[in-house]
Amino acid sequence: MSVKNLLGKKVKRLRKFRGYTQEKFAEMIDITPRNLNRIEAGENFVTSETLDKILKALNVSADILFSFDHLKDEEETLEEIQHFITKIKRNPEQLQKAYRILRIMAEDEF
Repeated sequence: MSVKNLLGKKVKRLRKFRGYTQEKFAEMIDITPRNLNRIEAGENFVTSETLDKILKALNVSADILFSFDHLKDEEETLEEIQHFITKIKRNPEQLQKAYRILRIMAEDEF
């Protein structure tokens, strides 16, 4: 999969996670909805100016936006989740946050 496709999928996933429609997000980053659609579909790549606006609008760093860890295989993903659980289980506040996030994700799937 090309970087354009990977980036497009990531932008779309983060946009939806933040609750923005394509129209609203396109307005926020000062491009047309059609151009945003092409970016998310992996047909167009972003300019450096648009990339800066995307990062600000989504409130993420470039390393997060260009991290494609979601492409790991299932076993590796589960191992990493277990590692995170081991780290946070010593902190009750973080454990509660993780629980709420996972509950929301599970409810969203059904």
